Amino acid sequence: MGKAQIAYISVGSNLGNRFLNLQKAIFQMNDAHTTVEKVSAVYENAAVGFQGADFLNACFAVRTTLAPAALLAQMAAIETNFGRERTADGTYVSRNIDLDILLFEDLVIDTENLIIPHPRMVERNFVLKPLADIAPQHYHPVFHKDTRNLLQECRDTNALQKVKQRLQISREALFNQLHFLSIEGSIGAGKTTLTKMIAQDFNAKLVLERFADNPFLPKFYEDQSRYAFPLEMSFLADRYQQFTDDTTQFDLFKKFMVSDYDIFKSLIFAKITLQKEEFALYRKVFNFMYKEVKKPDIYIYLYQSTERLLANIKKRGRDYEQNISADYLEDINRGYLDFIKGHPQQTSLLIDLGGLDFVANPNDYEYILNRIETKLIEVSG
Repeated sequence: MGKAQIAYISVGSNLGNRFLNLQKAIFQMNDAHTTVEKVSAVYENAAVGFQGADFLNACFAVRTTLAPAALLAQMAAIETNFGRERTADGTYVSRNIDLDILLFEDLVIDTENLIIPHPRMVERNFVLKPLADIAPQHYHPVFHKDTRNLLQECRDTNALQKVKQRLQISREALFNQLHFLSIEGSIGAGKTTLTKMIAQDFNAKLVLERFADNPFLPKFYEDQSRYAFPLEMSFLADRYQQFTDDTTQFDLFKKFMVSDYDIFKSLIFAKITLQKEEFALYRKVFNFMYKEVKKPDIYIYLYQSTERLLANIKKRGRDYEQNISADYLEDINRGYLDFIKGHPQQTSLLIDLGGLDFVANPNDYEYILNRIETKLIEVSG
């Protein structure tokens, strides 16, 4: 590989979720050899040269150790991942993603497969305007004018509208826009493990539920009817205090917070375990507390089948959990799903873990991160 050099790339989409397509393509450009360093604003314009839906367009800068031809191959592979099929005669058609190298340092290349600078970039304001956002003073090595001058002289008068969505240079930058991410799941779903992995990988403050020393928990599993109310009240008091303390203490060295519980779980469990009169009293206390606590930007629920939950509980070997019944776990799952359905104003993401093992299999972990990434992009878009 050669030394790192700067290239400028245009990206456009007029099919499907256009903004999501742009953001995903930019993220996929980041690898061992190429790093996205800057990204422009996003602009909307009519299709040029054919009849089709309006495009979203942007430009971004990469630092890469790849040669221009290898960079082009990387971009073509990304286009293929998006399902793009180029026409045999080169005519323009609608597409999920379109990537083009505009400039590569001050190189001038003219081969059968690659021309740099892009031969039509000076004719298109939807290319020059976003390029001017990130490289206003970069000189065109053929026309010997900087991007701002080329934009001023461009004869393209087609309407160009800047949109409100903002692209990020990487998944890490996207996650860093978060304030608070909550990961929930039934007993044995793996929420604490996933929370720790995300906190480590994205430099987030770790907020974990602390309940192992609750004196009522072992007694509850032995005699639910007798110990349900003191257990749930104890959990509520502990969760409220811990949650308030943890989520109000800002950490200058962390990007955001990620928690393995949301305080609303107290109401979900209490509804399952308490008698009607007990639950009515409990809910009054809960509602007062819930108004005061921090709400997550995104609420993630890890869904796992009862069979897998029981297997996971047995595997981790906590004595007081071994007598948990399948019916109880099914009630918990149902309670969480009802909560998500009953709070449409909350940004929620349900991930069915199925046969995934995100601890042992990096591809399964990547699948989960990709699901979260997609939801974040959709919310920001």
